[in-house]
Amino acid sequence: MHPDAPFSLRDSADDHGDDKRPAGPAEEQESAFWTSLAKKTIEDSLLKRKEITGVAKNVIIFMGDGMSIPTLAATRVFMGGENKQLSFERFPAVGLSKTYCVDAQVADSACSATAYLCGVKANMGTMGVNAKVPKGDCNMEVDNSTHVDSILSWGMRAGKWAGVVTTTRITHASPGGAYAHTASREWEDDKHKLADKNGINVDGCKDIARQLVEEAPGKDFRVIMGGGKRAFVPKSVDPKGNRLDGANLIEKWKDDKKDKKGVYVEDLDGLKKLDFANTDYLLGLFEYDHLKYYLQAPETQPRLQDMVTSAIKLLSRQEKGFVLFVEGGRIDHGHHDTLAHLALSETQEFSEAIQAAADLTSEEDTLIVVTSDHAHTMSMSGYAQRGNPIFKFAGKTSEGRHYTTLSYANGMGFNDHTRNPDGTVHDPTNDDTDALDYEFPATVYLESETHGGDDVGIFARGPWAHLYTGVHEQAMIPHIAAYAARIGQFEERPVSSAPAAGAALLPALAALLVPLVGRQLLA
Repeated sequence: MHPDAPFSLRDSADDHGDDKRPAGPAEEQESAFWTSLAKKTIEDSLLKRKEITGVAKNVIIFMGDGMSIPTLAATRVFMGGENKQLSFERFPAVGLSKTYCVDAQVADSACSATAYLCGVKANMGTMGVNAKVPKGDCNMEVDNSTHVDSILSWGMRAGKWAGVVTTTRITHASPGGAYAHTASREWEDDKHKLADKNGINVDGCKDIARQLVEEAPGKDFRVIMGGGKRAFVPKSVDPKGNRLDGANLIEKWKDDKKDKKGVYVEDLDGLKKLDFANTDYLLGLFEYDHLKYYLQAPETQPRLQDMVTSAIKLLSRQEKGFVLFVEGGRIDHGHHDTLAHLALSETQEFSEAIQAAADLTSEEDTLIVVTSDHAHTMSMSGYAQRGNPIFKFAGKTSEGRHYTTLSYANGMGFNDHTRNPDGTVHDPTNDDTDALDYEFPATVYLESETHGGDDVGIFARGPWAHLYTGVHEQAMIPHIAAYAARIGQFEERPVSSAPAAGAALLPALAALLVPLVGRQLLA
């Protein structure tokens, strides 16, 4: 606000130009509501603050691509109200992650995947290699000394099973970070690799799909599910395929697993018919490109929670445990197109998949970490009254035009809202802002909205989850999980079965603190 401008809700929050607003929920008008809520929250927090210090048998890393803090806040309203909670917001440990790349202030999904899966920050556009490798440098990629392994590899070396689940192409930047070592995230198949050949030597570098099927650790993953079938089939056989080398990587995977209880599925029905007791390897490719948005998907496409549930059922058969990476990838795509409705619905879908995983596992032996790779530029602004639908208007501008609660700093939405043929600014009053394909306004025109550089959340439950509390470099995420599971560089760490310092005092603290806080709040 300008220092000389008087504060008023007239121009921003009230369509009729007065400051009278409907009262909020009746219970919230009573002081006792808030003091009782505070007391219960403290009691719950003290119970949840039990610091579990046993070894994590299982590790599940959930990553909501582009799931910024404003995305969480807006999704709560989308789910039914400002006071709603996503499933993982109830986890006891909460922290923040700094997402920059070695060479960029604002991360892409490749360098960030290298950070939160491999524990090393890298250059933008590269995956599974350190920052000595510039994007597109095949000569540096083939230098094995630049390769960094993911937490899935660390777990597999300790005898655990591993898997990857995503709603994007399985060769995309985020899932690719679990298994690929590449100088360019664009090299998903040989078609895209050869497209970079002009001026760049790419001959010695395997594309990402081939690395998944032919190289460790990908070829040994017990679960691989997502989209991206086009990178695995030759165009000469399937017109939707991308491969120019004639290789059918799906058939190659099936041949390799024919005596190893491997199963390939292409739809929800195939997933539902899976005999988990007799399946040791699972490959599921459900779309040629990314999976369809949850709200636009055919009934034949599995939901994220279907894939997560199936993955956990299969991986849980390994007595030594498992490491699973799950990406809710299309949150990011909704934001890139300024399609806020789709971005928020994908966030809700992501939350439900996490709840499904929590229901199938025990926090005593399973560490679940939920985070994001980077933020986006969507903001939630204005002075809309409580309960205002999140896709509707926050108020009017000083010129009398409505403006939406949600908007973007840049992106395609600029055209719909700013570039009227007569030079005027569009008034969205009569727009169907609830439509799935509605492009929300953007301040600067870009063909694709950009990522944001702000910190993103970390939410954790299970063994050693409390170590995620605080503000961390993104590269810390897999190292903490490795410490919890005694894998990777922490495989030989001493085992602690005693309560963490101070944990034994929690019951006494609860007895003393809750009445004290209650009196202070009521005073």
